[in-house]
Amino acid sequence: MDDPQGDGLSIGELASRTDVPAPTLRSWESRYGFPRPRRLAGGHRRYDPGDIALIEDVLRLRASGMSLPTAISQVTTHPRQAERSVFAGLRRRHPSLAPQVLRKATLLALTRAIEDECCARAEYAALFASFQSERNYRQSQRRWNELARTAQVVVVFADFGDPATTDASPVKIPLPAGAPLRREWTLVCEARDYPACVTGWEFPGQRGTDADRRFEVIWSVDPPVVRDAMTICAQLAESLVPGSGRLLSDLPSDPPLPASADLHRATGLLNRMTGYLERTTRPAQG
Repeated sequence: MDDPQGDGLSIGELASRTDVPAPTLRSWESRYGFPRPRRLAGGHRRYDPGDIALIEDVLRLRASGMSLPTAISQVTTHPRQAERSVFAGLRRRHPSLAPQVLRKATLLALTRAIEDECCARAEYAALFASFQSERNYRQSQRRWNELARTAQVVVVFADFGDPATTDASPVKIPLPAGAPLRREWTLVCEARDYPACVTGWEFPGQRGTDADRRFEVIWSVDPPVVRDAMTICAQLAESLVPGSGRLLSDLPSDPPLPASADLHRATGLLNRMTGYLERTTRPAQG
């Protein structure tokens, strides 16, 4: 019996549109619950047209070397549309992360500590950073050229005036005027033995010295949180500069390990230490 218009795609139509054989789709549904069809009164499967894009995403991740269960989990867990903000994206996915208000001087110390520890461990890391402005990036350019020398991949975001440079390292991604990332300070270090990330957005309309600019900040060394931060950054790069995704095809794809109870306790302690540091440090005199 033909499928009435508007009832969705048959499994044969879905197979034809995605080049995934119908028996394979049935196997995925049985083992992983994906794709998830509706059932008509007669028991026939019917799929939403949006399932085509989801299956294409699974195939793309598989082609990059990701295992099938991980690819399906990533596609079904996270929205397909790229996040526009690293801070907002992590807050949505990990609402338990506790924001702190930090001065630029403290935030700079935190990010420099993460960068230095990455170098001290000789990690072959995937690094992403948002500098807001090209001027801020230029102040750290020599440092980031050195980080790029031994990293797996380095991507930096700023309001660069020149076109994207996807054939050099660091890869420079220009931010358009309306990009939320222009007000964000972000560092993501995704490495096997040392995952860490910090991201914060700057309060608008501030006055005073540069060192006393205030940001609302979240940070984590929890592997799943860092993996999500890396994924958001990679998707942002691809959405801003189509074709840059090919440079990111070798990013870590194995499932991140969950954080231990000891790690959660240490993170809580460091959050308190950072808070006390902010309250006991006198603002710089301008």
